[in-house]
Amino acid sequence: MTQVHERVRYFDNILMTVGNTPLVRLRSVARECRCPVLAKVEFFNPGGSVKDRIGLAMVESAERDGRLKPGGTIVECTSGNTGLGLAMVAAIRGYHAVFCMPDKVSSEKVNLLKAFGAEVLLSPTAVAPESPDSYYSVARRIASERPGAFFANQYHNPANPRAHYETTGPELWEQTGGEITHFVAGMGTGGTISGAGKYLKEQNSKVQVIGADPVGSILKHYHETHEITEAHTYKIEGVGEDFIPTTTDFSVIDRVVACNDRDGLNMTRTLAREEAMFVGGSGGMAAWVAVQVAKELSPRDLVVVLLPDTGERYLSKVHNDEWMRDNHLLDPRAASAGQMVETKTRKLPRLLSVASGAPLKQALALIEQHEVSQIPVFRGQELIGTLEESDILKVAMTDRGAIEQPVDGWMKPPLPVVNSDEHVDQVTRLLVQEPAVLVRRDGGIVGIITRYDMLQFIARTE
Repeated sequence: MTQVHERVRYFDNILMTVGNTPLVRLRSVARECRCPVLAKVEFFNPGGSVKDRIGLAMVESAERDGRLKPGGTIVECTSGNTGLGLAMVAAIRGYHAVFCMPDKVSSEKVNLLKAFGAEVLLSPTAVAPESPDSYYSVARRIASERPGAFFANQYHNPANPRAHYETTGPELWEQTGGEITHFVAGMGTGGTISGAGKYLKEQNSKVQVIGADPVGSILKHYHETHEITEAHTYKIEGVGEDFIPTTTDFSVIDRVVACNDRDGLNMTRTLAREEAMFVGGSGGMAAWVAVQVAKELSPRDLVVVLLPDTGERYLSKVHNDEWMRDNHLLDPRAASAGQMVETKTRKLPRLLSVASGAPLKQALALIEQHEVSQIPVFRGQELIGTLEESDILKVAMTDRGAIEQPVDGWMKPPLPVVNSDEHVDQVTRLLVQEPAVLVRRDGGIVGIITRYDMLQFIARTE
């Protein structure tokens, strides 16, 4: 075929765009660190995660040695991202795909795999890996029963860490000009940290490779003791294990830092709000660990943390306020004033107010009907004062005729006003001195936060 567009630059297919993801500095969340903390942003991969790298590598390896032939079926146990990497390859190269997943994964991941034409089977999370019902066992059984099936087996497939040795590690070294001193990555299969870490240490043996492991996983304990302990459930997806993958090379890892669900998931939300980096919970966990590590270092050091995937797969979980509150994970320090107004438990209008010149009995009626203690007073759109419950009741008890008079005569100065994106800690400081705080959005007052509201909000997040 004659090439008639010689100057047009394009890729022949989507798989050719995997890798070469950028480094981006974390400024806000690492503001207390003396050294730079850079994020390797893997959601720039076409499938939105670092697992695109191993999906392609494992299939190409299987094709080379004849384990996967045209028209065959790719089978894998996955928390979602590896499945998507494999599903992309299957779509381009004409394979069938079957993925077995734990039932704790987000619905977005399940639907995404189905959108690529894959078959998805869910298994209970709270079962041992050797159980016939575990997603590991189900995947093995399907691979053995279906003709022409290839079990990708990311937890024991050497093509997994080799992909990171050949791509991720060299990218990190080139992008940092060889100045990287600390590499932080989450640990699941261990392929990323093992492959990239091995390459980095071959370039400079002083590079520190640090694993991030969710509390409840056994990997940190195994790294320190070489003993297998009992795992416990946790909410962060795609990292940590209840068994030891052979794709993890513990000799490459200098230390492992544990991160609990609350710290990791709230850092995930903070990355979106303060760094505009929309990632999943494992990325938040890795970033939290990276910041803890960086706080100990000097300005001469350079920390790189790998953020493995996009937050779009977790809109129903970590990026959902209600899910975070229901699981008692929402850190009130990470919330905003606007969120507090929107999630108040009392069934009240977000803002009760009276107009300048209105009779005092109107304010009294609001107090009696809604059991509120402060009522803002407006002149048009201008906030001009506050009515206190104690003052109004005192007037009503001593001079019944006064309740027909305008509210202006009993006003106190206006309550303080904060923007809706103000952090809760600032609201808390104001509430030490003031009975309530008003919340402003787009130039208008949209709600009020009282001390009672603050106590209720904290109680719901514990």
